Amino acid sequence: MATFQKRGKTWQYTISRYTDGKYDPIRKGGYRTKLDAKADADVIEGDMAQGLSPVLIKDIFADYFEEWVKDYKSAKAEVTYKRYLNSVCTVKEYFDKTTLQDITKRKYQRFLNEYGEEHAYETVRKLNTHIRACMKDAVDEGRIRVDFTRGVEFNSKVISKTAEERHLNYYESIELMKELRMRLDDSLGYYLLLLGLTTGMRFGELCGLKRTDFDVKKNIIKVRQAWDYKKGTGFAPLKNSQSKRDIAVDETTMEIFKVLFLKLPTNIHGTAFFNAKSSNGTLTNEATNKLLKGTLKRLGIDPISIHGLRHTHISVLLYKGVSVQFVSERAGHSDIETTLKYYSHVLKEMRKEEEEKSVAIISRMQKEVM
Repeated sequence: MATFQKRGKTWQYTISRYTDGKYDPIRKGGYRTKLDAKADADVIEGDMAQGLSPVLIKDIFADYFEEWVKDYKSAKAEVTYKRYLNSVCTVKEYFDKTTLQDITKRKYQRFLNEYGEEHAYETVRKLNTHIRACMKDAVDEGRIRVDFTRGVEFNSKVISKTAEERHLNYYESIELMKELRMRLDDSLGYYLLLLGLTTGMRFGELCGLKRTDFDVKKNIIKVRQAWDYKKGTGFAPLKNSQSKRDIAVDETTMEIFKVLFLKLPTNIHGTAFFNAKSSNGTLTNEATNKLLKGTLKRLGIDPISIHGLRHTHISVLLYKGVSVQFVSERAGHSDIETTLKYYSHVLKEMRKEEEEKSVAIISRMQKEVM
C-alpha cells in the first residue's frame, strides 16, 4: 500500500517492498499534486501485483534501441547491420530524449505518418519492422508493458518505384544485348554487363567468378563464391545455400568468354573480371553502373542499375513461360516465395495470356464434339 507525503511544494509516494527479506521501499518525489503521485504509484503497484519488476528509471528510447541493435544485430551481414544503424539515426533524429516508457501507440503512429511524408511505403514498413523487433524484447524484459508498434498503419505520400521500373522489357533487353555485343572490345565492363543480362547473376557473384568456373564443354557456369567488391577483401561466401548453383548459358555467350580468356592475361586470383587498376581487384559497382546507364541512355531506354539486369533476366524468363520453380533455382533465391513476391507483376501479365490459351483449348474441344 502506497503512502504519500508532501515535501515542500511537491508530493512524494512511498511503496513498501521487501527484497531478500529486507525492507526496501520504493520512493519517488517531485509530483505537483497528490493525484499525480498516486497515478504513478498505482502503476508501480499494479506491476508488482503481477510479479513484474517496476520500472523505476526510464529508458531513453533512442539509446535503448541503439544498444539493442548493437547487441542483437552487429553479427548480421554488414549491409543488414547498416540498415539497422540507419534506423537508429532516424529514431534519434525524431525522438531525441523521449523515453521509451512515455511513447504511446498514438505518438508512434504520428511519427510513422510524418516519416511517410518523405519516404516510400516499403521504407516505412522496414523501419517499423526494425523498431517492432526491439519493442517485443522490451516487453519481454519488462521495460514496457504494451508493444506500441502493434497494429500501426503505414501511410506514405511517396510513390515507390514499381518492379516494372527496375527492369527492362523483352524488346529493350534485345536492344541492350545487341549494343553490348557491339562494344565488347571497348571495355571489360561490357562483358560483365552482358553476362549479367544472360544469367541474372548478382554483381558479387559475377565479380567472384573464376575462369575455371566456365565449363565450355557443357555450356555451364558454376557459381561457387562471390567477391567482396565493397571492401576488396577477396572471395566471400554466397548469399545463401541456394546461391550455390550451375547456370546453363547459351553457346554464343560461352563462346564470347572463351575467346576473351584467350586474349586476357591470367591473374593471381584467376577471376574472370580482374581489374589491376582497382584497389578492390575487380570492376567497381559504381563504374559498371555508370557504364550501363550510359549505354541505356544512348539507346533511349530509361536507366536501371546493374541489379536491374538481374530483375530483367528473371522477368524475361517468367514472361516467356519458364516455370517459377526453375527460375527460382536459376536465380539462387532462398525459396520460391521470394520469386513469387518480387515478380508477381510478371505473373499477372502472363495471366491474361494463360486465360486466352485456356479458352482456346476448350473451344477446340467443343469443336471436336460437334
